[in-house]
Amino acid sequence: MKTALVCVVAVALASPVAAQWKNIPPAPNLSAPAPRASDGKPDLSGVWQADGQTYFFDLAAGLKPEDVVALPSARALQQQREDNLHGDDPLARCLPHGVPRVNTNGLFPFKIVQTPALVVLLYEQLNLFRQVFLDGRTLASDVNPTWLGYSTGRWDGDTLVVDTRGFNGKAWLDTQKGRPASEALHVVERFRRPKFGDLEVVATIDDPKTYAKPWTTTTQHFTLQPATDILEFVCAENEKDRPHMVGK
Repeated sequence: MKTALVCVVAVALASPVAAQWKNIPPAPNLSAPAPRASDGKPDLSGVWQADGQTYFFDLAAGLKPEDVVALPSARALQQQREDNLHGDDPLARCLPHGVPRVNTNGLFPFKIVQTPALVVLLYEQLNLFRQVFLDGRTLASDVNPTWLGYSTGRWDGDTLVVDTRGFNGKAWLDTQKGRPASEALHVVERFRRPKFGDLEVVATIDDPKTYAKPWTTTTQHFTLQPATDILEFVCAENEKDRPHMVGK
């Protein structure tokens, strides 16, 4: 495995610790129907963890080459990252993953807290958070660019559709492939809870400055972690990898 990619994985290998609580409720039946919130919508609340690292390394896993058509400049940038042994991956420098990469790291859970007007996603790795507003607000035309963007949501039947814009163009879409994204990135995620213990997410990438057409991932699967919780995570403290991330 390439040098900087090893550093990224090393950052991710500080495995979550088991729950710190006593007298926790008994484990639920993970095959039971998904619970419903007070407003009748599926309740997505809980601590979730990706099933493996597939999409963390390759967001386009399972797609055909013609499904993801990068523009020439994006292909050149991706090749540059490969040639540089992934030495400039933001995650290896304790910077945020970006969206939807932040969901896909199967070594760290994230927590969903759901209310009728707001869904909050809390990420253990790097202690990141996202707010998904369901109160009808819309995004202004000129926002301060951020790593994780600004999210609004709506329900499409039993599926929560999360619309995110306002990125800074610095994040990578995945780890091994190093796919780029620009500040024009628009991500639409569809969250669905088919069973009590299962969460499914599909993400559509629309970035006209980077890709010739929008593309949609195959279904990512997440498993409920009922007997644990997210923990404090500090990446930069006593960090010793940076001097070794010199690239090619």
